[in-house]
Amino acid sequence: MSEETKAAVFGRDALSRLEGIAEVDPSLVVTDFAAPSRSVRQRLYEAEVLLTGWGCPPLDQDALGRMPGLRAVVHAAGSVKHHITEACWQRGLAVTTAADANALPVAEYTLAAILLANKRVLDGAQAYRASRSQVSLLALFPGVGNYRRTVGLVGASRIGRRVAELLTPFDLRVLMYDPYLGADDAAALGVERMDLDALVLRSDIVSLHAPELPATKGLFDAARLSLMPDGATLINTARGSLVDTDALTKELRTGRLHAVLDHTEPEVLPADSPLYDLPNVLLTPHLAGSIGGELHRLADAAIDEIQLYARGLPFRHRVDPATLAHSA
Repeated sequence: MSEETKAAVFGRDALSRLEGIAEVDPSLVVTDFAAPSRSVRQRLYEAEVLLTGWGCPPLDQDALGRMPGLRAVVHAAGSVKHHITEACWQRGLAVTTAADANALPVAEYTLAAILLANKRVLDGAQAYRASRSQVSLLALFPGVGNYRRTVGLVGASRIGRRVAELLTPFDLRVLMYDPYLGADDAAALGVERMDLDALVLRSDIVSLHAPELPATKGLFDAARLSLMPDGATLINTARGSLVDTDALTKELRTGRLHAVLDHTEPEVLPADSPLYDLPNVLLTPHLAGSIGGELHRLADAAIDEIQLYARGLPFRHRVDPATLAHSA
């Protein structure tokens, strides 16, 4: 992992706990498998478990050749697609990830965004700031609120499923679209399974939780955005590539739709993008995921997995290569 990742994710308590479970040098951080020093080469040669994080270089055939004793990779972050290669699966490595832990703050952010969007909190705050006096809520915001509104979740991912669970206590109708979601799973989540266009047509809030795949690129193009009801809100905590930015910008400039965007395409918008200033847009800099103290949850989740391994028990969050192609 990168030095920055290690410093941010692994606090003193986590490193102390790790030292009590495994033979580890907490000061050793490998950032390049291609040209490590002699001492690092020796440690890699002896390694049985590799603890990885953001900034890990690809574990290709050459890198794996330096680690003949490697049996498992424990990733203290979300997706493993950036560093786990086909060579890892051919080698038969066990791979686990802290993606479940990383999903929690994203789901919490989404829940907050849904509840605040239905209450038109951003609009209300702006109106109050502009008037500096009593605001006529019924005149300005008729029909707002969270009672019996419809939320459409796109993607039965870890995050999408957690959002569905978090929405359970509220008087909301929850729809979900995912091509791999079965009827039994939908019933267990308490959601109505629906095809995508039907979901978009019926939802006051559409929240994106699908992975970035060739099939999901531009999933919300001009045609699909036009299906959203007037006044609806699009929430994107997934990936910017799921949405046609130009098409969304055109819709938002008319004021017909609202948006909460934690991801955009490109990831950092040009300085002259209207999305920074539109009153119906809440734009945040990729902060829905684990940040600050939440990063320590990733360390704890990874060390929990290493502890299971040390006891000879199976990983709780093992990555299945068969499903990796259509997941994050």
